[in-house]
Amino acid sequence: MTESSAEFIPAAKPIIGDDERLAVDRVMRSGMVAQGPEVAAFETEFADALVSGRTSVAVNSGTSGLHLGLLAAGIGPGDEVIVPSFTFAATGNSVALTGATPVFVDIEPDHFGLDPVAVEAAITERTRGIMPVHLYGHPARVVELAAIAERHGIHLFEDAAQAHGAEIDGRRVGTFGRFAMFSLYPTKNMTSGEGGMVVCDGADIARAVRLLRNQGMEKQYENEVVGFNARMTDIHAAIGRVQLTKVDAWTETRRENAAFLDANLEGVTVPPVQQGARHVYHQYTIRVADDRDGFVAALRNEYAIGSGVYYPIPNHRLPSLTHFAPGLDLPETERAAREVVSLPVHPSLSAGDLDRIVAAVNALAGAGA
Repeated sequence: MTESSAEFIPAAKPIIGDDERLAVDRVMRSGMVAQGPEVAAFETEFADALVSGRTSVAVNSGTSGLHLGLLAAGIGPGDEVIVPSFTFAATGNSVALTGATPVFVDIEPDHFGLDPVAVEAAITERTRGIMPVHLYGHPARVVELAAIAERHGIHLFEDAAQAHGAEIDGRRVGTFGRFAMFSLYPTKNMTSGEGGMVVCDGADIARAVRLLRNQGMEKQYENEVVGFNARMTDIHAAIGRVQLTKVDAWTETRRENAAFLDANLEGVTVPPVQQGARHVYHQYTIRVADDRDGFVAALRNEYAIGSGVYYPIPNHRLPSLTHFAPGLDLPETERAAREVVSLPVHPSLSAGDLDRIVAAVNALAGAGA
């Protein structure tokens, strides 16, 4: 079989099986399809499985989770929250939606997380929080960032959208901040079809998120605050509960696939892992210094291999957010946006798929040398 006739290998592939279908059918037959007992069970099981029993609150998307978490923590107009620019727009958007100002700072080059030195330099009298992103499934330097936050009397929040089960020094991400958000979008390491989970460090912030997700009420028609409709349905929770029983095994497969790529790729910069970190490889992200976009096109067109560029335009240069950072210079962020490409690492890859990915990348990297 020639490369041109080979079956296409997608960059990501959600795994939805009979167990998930049966769970949805069970909920549909029950007649309780909005937020109900499935959501409550999912919240408890998620907390026990992934974040050492912290209180979890399910919402309808990861972006909603960030937005409501920030509001519940008291972030609002006049405040500043320090965030990376090298991330999906939801990070900066969620701060802006509260009326606060996202303050974009540079990343450290190895793991694409917030640079603690740059963070400390950006703190002002208006800074209320620091929100690192555990990008691609690798922990940000959250220990150092938590120490900075404590030293300055401000909050730490975690955008853990891509980092289900990631750890640093044996401690799970999502357990460091005032709150953390995990995304349950279809391409994440586990999914509920769509949704997010807000993990909270105390009953006060958890209750505030619950109010905000449900029109500001805990008891029906007793609206305590102005809120949103950001509830998760029992249908989505049922899918998430099944996926939660499988995510550990899928993560180990991702890590095994990543180890194979690490050992066999040549001519590109493979993802380094910080000492003491457990990377869960939501993405396997390499750097291609010369003509990254040509490399991506060749993978697809010549070798039938998908990949992704996450993210080609940093937040501080997006038309929707650039007014928060006019003229800002973030050199490591800009370099990453030019060079990164994420290769398939998902659990559906076969041994033959991995061999094809290695052969293609090595051929293209060798041709570009």
